[in-house]
Amino acid sequence: MLNREHTVVGFIGIGVMGKSMAEHLLAAGYSLIVYTRTEQKAKDLVKKGAVWASSSMEVAKKANVIMTMVGYPADVEEIYFGEHGLITNGQKGSYLIDFTTSAPSLAVRIYSAAKEMGIHAIDAPVSGGDVGAREAKLSIMAGGEEEVFDAVHPLLALLGTNIVYQGKAGAGQHTKMCNQIAIASNMIGVCEALVYAENAGLDPETVLKSITTGAAGSWSLSNLAPRILDGNFEPGFYIKHFIKDMAIAIEEAKQMGLKVPGLTLSKSLYDKLAELGEENSGTQALYKYWKL
Repeated sequence: MLNREHTVVGFIGIGVMGKSMAEHLLAAGYSLIVYTRTEQKAKDLVKKGAVWASSSMEVAKKANVIMTMVGYPADVEEIYFGEHGLITNGQKGSYLIDFTTSAPSLAVRIYSAAKEMGIHAIDAPVSGGDVGAREAKLSIMAGGEEEVFDAVHPLLALLGTNIVYQGKAGAGQHTKMCNQIAIASNMIGVCEALVYAENAGLDPETVLKSITTGAAGSWSLSNLAPRILDGNFEPGFYIKHFIKDMAIAIEEAKQMGLKVPGLTLSKSLYDKLAELGEENSGTQALYKYWKL
């Protein structure tokens, strides 16, 4: 069990979700060191008591629990490995928690390299978007050694309400792929349902009152469909990051010899939107496909 008094948490990646997650740690009384490529993004956290670090290496040397929430597998690779990486510079006995959705194989590499250095590592991708991060209601899917998961669970509990140990290193990332596969086809259904309602002359908001609580109910239908109707396409989760996740899932499925037609279709639609300049919009902007 980690002692709060002697725990210094490092948080790398202060984006749409990372900032809220870091705020919860501060609010709980933990000492917090933050690093992100754009220092301005950490300004509010510093005002609330966080300490700014100039590099991931500085975080590694000062924090004994380090959380990362960045954009792409390449970012994870850069932060964890190499001369200035977390594994090379981390304290023996420290804990590394990667919340980034990344390749399961990379999670296994991080776990193995960290263990050689006497450092504990788990992959713990999350789901719930900006709302889940802001309300500390994220779903957290963890892979690694169970005793390490148990040790950091009190910290994870400050960020989410559905925290599940999935198995050995990489299992968290594989579970997140299942999550993204389910969302991919569901988002098509959500958008098609709204477009159908409009073309049938129905009031989409009234339609949602009926279908969100029935068998068609889903998180996307309840949380993202209202944003679509409000014309709000700001990111709770970026299209560009969703495309990255789908590409990982498709590659993993290919290695298993598994066909994923729903996922493949969804990625093709999002690829089209990205080509049209919507890569920084939220995933609910898929609705715009039917307005082209």
